[in-house]
Amino acid sequence: MFRKRTRRTGLCRRFGFPGAALLAGTLALGGCAAEAGPPTLTWYINPDAGGQASIAAECTREAGGRYRIETSLLPNDAASQREQLARRLAAGDTSLDIMSLDPPFIPELAEPGFLAPVPKETARRTSRGVVDGALAGARWKGELVTVPFWANTQLLWYRKSVAEAAGLDMSRPVTWDQIIDAARKQQKFLGVQGARAESMTVWVNALIESAGGRIIVNPEASADRIQLGLESEAGAKAADIVSTIGAEGLGGPGLPTQDENNSMILFQGAQGSFMVNWPFVWPATNAAVENGGLDASLPEDIGWGLYPRIDPDRPSAPPLGGINLGVGAASRHPHLAYQAIECIVSPENQADYFLTNGNPPSNTRAYEDPRVADAFPMAQTIRESLELSAPRPQTPYYNEVSTGIQQHWTPPSAVDPQSTHHSTAEFILAVLRGEKLL
Repeated sequence: MFRKRTRRTGLCRRFGFPGAALLAGTLALGGCAAEAGPPTLTWYINPDAGGQASIAAECTREAGGRYRIETSLLPNDAASQREQLARRLAAGDTSLDIMSLDPPFIPELAEPGFLAPVPKETARRTSRGVVDGALAGARWKGELVTVPFWANTQLLWYRKSVAEAAGLDMSRPVTWDQIIDAARKQQKFLGVQGARAESMTVWVNALIESAGGRIIVNPEASADRIQLGLESEAGAKAADIVSTIGAEGLGGPGLPTQDENNSMILFQGAQGSFMVNWPFVWPATNAAVENGGLDASLPEDIGWGLYPRIDPDRPSAPPLGGINLGVGAASRHPHLAYQAIECIVSPENQADYFLTNGNPPSNTRAYEDPRVADAFPMAQTIRESLELSAPRPQTPYYNEVSTGIQQHWTPPSAVDPQSTHHSTAEFILAVLRGEKLL
């Protein structure tokens, strides 16, 4: 974790810290001269299908010469994105005007003051109509420190034929016990993510939150005062579900290395039954059908609903994903950066981004676009799921917490419902006290 901010260096804005040349490869420092024309805002984006670059171009046009936005691509995986941005922020890099940030890493950047404050009027305007889950993931210590851009959540996808054979009424919420029982009796596979990756933390957190618990009881506490909620009835229930699916082989033979794409492929096959996964599943499945890779009748057999419940009488707490936008504290143009962000996150741009890149809006107004319902018939279920969603633990020590969970809850077949939640808590606390290493 990066706790101390260093002094700003004297290098040019694109390479704002001593190690930047390593990141820039063989590029020369030819851009150190003063900017000519309108200020250029650099937007560091996560990889997508070109949607963020298109929005940058559109907002540049709308700016009318006040600024222009250029994009810079971050690494593919979230952990590498976090590391690159955190190091550059700690070094006072002035090029970090706008950043696409994964919500779990925001407290680590906000706590040491690496993010420029969100102006009150910007916070008010960009919070209007935004789903609760996305706002929760954008805050730190009660303050909005980033602006929600797009939000994401997992749905329960199901094969209608399997649900019908199990006698399940999918117009009503179903539980993990029900879908486990249905898959077991019909000798089908459940689509879950069992790899040692961030997807495991996503799964464990959703299970514990759905059971009414919390992974961290006091997420704003210092490392020596953090209290974990893993050692609870909710933690035990989560371990029981993961263990059952792993030990009984219900997640398929590839479960120990299964990510979101692999679980989708499993679900699309003859032994598919139920799956928890992100909305990308729908356009990806239809594209595979159009390309001849899947049977044309498959989409008709696919249904969707809210994330499975733990308790029949308690609403589930689906996973929250997505991207928020932050401004680096060392940016030379924070005021313009937040003007640009307000353009980027407009409901119109969010709707377009959903349609072109498949990433759901955080603003409810975007779901009113009739094009959205045509392309994503499950759009209102996504919106409802986002209202129920719970972010992963908001803590500056998220990396330690997530890595500890990944190490102790994989492979799923090795999870012990009697002890794994206890041993995980002991390990994470030992790491935070400096007694053990990840």
